[in-house]
Amino acid sequence: MSGSWISDTPDEVEHPTVPLGINEMTIPRAAILLSLATAALLILSTIVVGYSAYVFATKNAEAFTPTDVDLIKDGEGRWLWEVDLLFDTCNSRLDDWDWPDSLSEQDDEFLYPGELRCDWEHQGQGDRAVVVIYNRGIQSLDLVLEISGGGVVFETEGDADLTLDTIAGNGTAFIELELSDDVTEHDISIIATHLQVIEAEVILDVHIFEGVNNREIHTTDGDNLEVHYKVWNADTDELLDEGDLPVTAGDQDNYIEGFGWSAIGLDIDDDRGLIPGIDTGTTHTTLLPPQIAYGNSDGHELEDAWLRFELKVNRVTI
Repeated sequence: MSGSWISDTPDEVEHPTVPLGINEMTIPRAAILLSLATAALLILSTIVVGYSAYVFATKNAEAFTPTDVDLIKDGEGRWLWEVDLLFDTCNSRLDDWDWPDSLSEQDDEFLYPGELRCDWEHQGQGDRAVVVIYNRGIQSLDLVLEISGGGVVFETEGDADLTLDTIAGNGTAFIELELSDDVTEHDISIIATHLQVIEAEVILDVHIFEGVNNREIHTTDGDNLEVHYKVWNADTDELLDEGDLPVTAGDQDNYIEGFGWSAIGLDIDDDRGLIPGIDTGTTHTTLLPPQIAYGNSDGHELEDAWLRFELKVNRVTI
């Protein structure tokens, strides 16, 4: 057995008392000094980061400052782009304007008096439609598009968000939509917002509903097909032409830029129209303003005309 009570060594030597100065004062003082040093470093780091951010923002102010807002508005405060569904099924979005008596004789810089609400009759999941963006200003335009409501995506992205490449002044952009869900009846909104001015947005509302007969094949950009077409002057209802033509959907090399895009969204069954006596192709009607019709053909008799096309798919190339 051993123990201090039987040891020859005094207890205070064997178990010395820890001095109060080390036990109660030295450790808290060191902790306080370390905390102060850490706080000083954090303040210094914040100052350095803040100053660096200020210098960066100052040097790149032009990149983050939008063009003068007045340059993307007309004299009455309307944003200088329009969003349209290519189908001839559109009307006033908020019921706050009426159709012009003559579309071709409007003297306003806009094609439509206001925002649009359009109908899309689909033929089954995977069906397509085309949104058209018209830049009515002389400045180039960068936009972000968003589909609100679900069930539809931008075909190229497979997503409901899309950043558009720059649209030149007085230019046009075509964007293909794809019905991603099996929808009986549904409403969506397509919101086109300026890349740098987030309050600058133009909205297109689309009411989607199911047609009588679904089809298996939905034409998309690049598909080759043969269509039967009729074309009218939209103001006078004069039938201008009718016939059969091969067309590549989405092709912009025609005299009428919107003609190839009008072919997107036509539908047909698996027979593809190649079996004699069987006709399963669908028909739809599109409305083409001069900008995507003959508007770029100087001196053409239909240069200022709005055209209404009825297209029916006869067959699709395998």
